[in-house]
Amino acid sequence: MMESLIAENVPAVPNYQIVAQSAEDIRNIENAPAVSMEPYLLKSGQQSLLTKISVYSLRGGSREQMRLLYMNSTAIRLWEEMGKTPKIIGARTRPRHTALLTLGVPFSS
Repeated sequence: MMESLIAENVPAVPNYQIVAQSAEDIRNIENAPAVSMEPYLLKSGQQSLLTKISVYSLRGGSREQMRLLYMNSTAIRLWEEMGKTPKIIGARTRPRHTALLTLGVPFSS
């Protein structure tokens, strides 16, 4: 009984980093993970990561946050390896329910 009470009160660990992309960022098609990540993985021989990546996107509400990406840790690591500098503005356990899966598998950790 005590174990179940502890489990209920443990906060969920954020699995997704929220990356903001500005209007300027999205002008370059290479800044869209759905466009640039898969070719990079194939070229670098890391295609097995496709089953570990999870990227969701959501339209933002300002020029500074035109697109929001919800990226799991594998996607963030890969994004940085590709030379991108993600502007991380937060973290969540799961993407917002209105966000769309744009690359990878749902809710991968």
